[in-house]
Amino acid sequence: MIKSIVHDPLFLAQKSLPANPADAAVAQDLLDTLAAHADGCVGMAANMIGVSKRIIAVEAEEGYLVLFNPVILKKTGAYEAEEGCLSLEGVRKTRRWQIIKVQYQTPEGKPRIKNFTGWTAQIIQHEVDHCDGILI
Repeated sequence: MIKSIVHDPLFLAQKSLPANPADAAVAQDLLDTLAAHADGCVGMAANMIGVSKRIIAVEAEEGYLVLFNPVILKKTGAYEAEEGCLSLEGVRKTRRWQIIKVQYQTPEGKPRIKNFTGWTAQIIQHEVDHCDGILI
C-alpha cells in the first residue's frame, strides 16, 4: 500500500527499532511507496512512511532491494556529495563513501554481507542514516 511521506524532523530523528520477518508488510508498503515516487526518489527508509523499523528499500542495478537491519561494517573512498530527500526540503552536503560493506538480513531473516559501490552505496548510506536518526 502506498503510504504518506513523513516530514516531522522529531520523528525522523529517532533511531529505528530492529526489524524481523513479521515486518514483511512494512517492507511491501515501503516498496509500493518507493515505486510510486520513482520519478524523484531512489531509496526510502521505513521511518519515512511512519514506521520506526530498521528497514530500507533502494533502487539497485538488479531492481529494488530490501534490507532489514542494515549496518555498514566498512567504508572506503570518501567523497563529498549533495543529496535531497522526500522527507526534508532542500539539498544538503554530506560525506559519503565509494565502497561500503553492509551486514543485513533479507525480509525472510536470512543474514547477508555484501559490498556495494557507487550510486547504490550512496543510496544505502543515506537510508542507513535515516535508520540511525541522522538528518543531513
